[in-house]
Amino acid sequence: MRDYSLQTTRADDRSVEITDITTAVVEGNFEWNLVKVETDAGITGIGEAYRGGGIPEIIEYTKRFLVGENPLDVERLTRYIFQEMSGHGGTTGKVVTAASGIEVALWDVAGKLLDLPVYQLLGSKYRDEVRMYCDCHAGEAYEVADGATAYADADAYSPDAYAAEARRVVDMGFDALKFDLDLPRDNDPDPYNGRLSNAAIREKRDIVAAVRDEIGYDVDLAFDCHWDYSVESAKRLAYELEEFDLMWLEDLVPPENLDAQTEVTRATRTPVATGENRFRVFELTDLVYDHGVDVLTPDPTTVGGLAETLRVADRAEENYVPVSPHNVCSPVGTMACVHLAAAMPNFDVLEFHALEVDWWDDLHTGSDLIDDGSIEVPEEPGLGIELDESVVEDHVLDGTTAF
Repeated sequence: MRDYSLQTTRADDRSVEITDITTAVVEGNFEWNLVKVETDAGITGIGEAYRGGGIPEIIEYTKRFLVGENPLDVERLTRYIFQEMSGHGGTTGKVVTAASGIEVALWDVAGKLLDLPVYQLLGSKYRDEVRMYCDCHAGEAYEVADGATAYADADAYSPDAYAAEARRVVDMGFDALKFDLDLPRDNDPDPYNGRLSNAAIREKRDIVAAVRDEIGYDVDLAFDCHWDYSVESAKRLAYELEEFDLMWLEDLVPPENLDAQTEVTRATRTPVATGENRFRVFELTDLVYDHGVDVLTPDPTTVGGLAETLRVADRAEENYVPVSPHNVCSPVGTMACVHLAAAMPNFDVLEFHALEVDWWDDLHTGSDLIDDGSIEVPEEPGLGIELDESVVEDHVLDGTTAF
C-alpha cells in the first residue's frame, strides 16, 4: 500500500502539527456535522461534512494517523484518509464525506497560518460576490424528520402556496429559486415503480405555471425531483415543462445508472441537473464527458472536499458544463462553498437551504452572510468565518456533545 504519511520537511515557521480533531453535530433543518482541527501553533480550523449519521465516528478514527501530521498538506492528508481507509470503503461513501469535512477545516487552518483567504489557496479569484439560489418550500410541504421524507397534507402542495412562497422569497432579494416537485400524488397508484400518472404530471405543471405567473421569467427557477422517476416519466415531465424556461430540473431518475441519466438529459431542452450524491472525480467524469448532464451539482462536503470539487469542475469546464454546487450546510460549509465558487471559472449559482432556520446566522460571530441574494467573498485569512460556540452548544444534537 502506498505510504501517504509525512515524509518531507519545510521551514520552521511552517513546521506545524495537528494535535486534535473533534466534531459537533448541530441540529438545524438537517444534522450539520461540524469539524474542528487543532494545531500546536495555536491555530484552529473549522469545517463541515455532509449531514447524516456515522460521520463523527469516522472522523474520530482518522485521528489515529492524522494527529502529528502537518495541516498545510491539505491534499496529501485527504488522500491519506482515502488510502488508509481504502479497506473500509474509503474510496466512496461516508469515508469520503468525513474526509471532506476534515479537508475544509485543513484549508481554514492553512489560510490562517499563511495569512491568506482559502480562495487564494485554491488558485484564483474570479468573482467578488457569489450568487445564491434559495431552496424553498410551499408552507410545510416538505419536511425531513430523522433523514426521511415527511409529506404534509395535500393542501400544502397547492399551486397558490408555491406561488406565495416564491413571491415572499423574491421580495427578500433572491433572483433564483428552487422548489421540490416530488409530491404525495407521485405514489398513486403505485409507490414503487417510478411512473407518473397523467394527473401527477398535470399537478406539477400547474405548480410550475403558478410560480411563473407570480414571479415572471426574470427570476431563475428550478425544481428538484429527488431521483424518483422512471426514464419515460422523467422525459414526459421534462417535455411538459419546457415552455417554462426553467433554470433546471434536478435529479429526475435514480443516480446509479448514468446511461439512464444521459437518456433523459438528451431527450429534452429543459436543462437537467444532477451530481450531489456522487463521490470523487471518478464517479462524475463519465457523466460529464458523455454530456449526460446540463448543470453539474456536486456537493463539496460529500464529493471529497474543495480541491476534489475543483477537479470535478475542471472536467466540466472541458465540456462547457456549468457547476452549481449542492449545499445544505450551516454557515461553515456554506462559506467553504463561497471560497470554492470564487475560485471556479465555470461556477453558476450556489444553493442556500436554511431559510426556515432563523438562527442560522447566529452560528457565527460576524454579520449576516446573505445580502440581496448573494454572499461577499471574504478577504480574511482562512474561511473568514468563526463559530459562536455558545450557539453550537445550544443546538447540539440530543445525546451528543459540542466540541
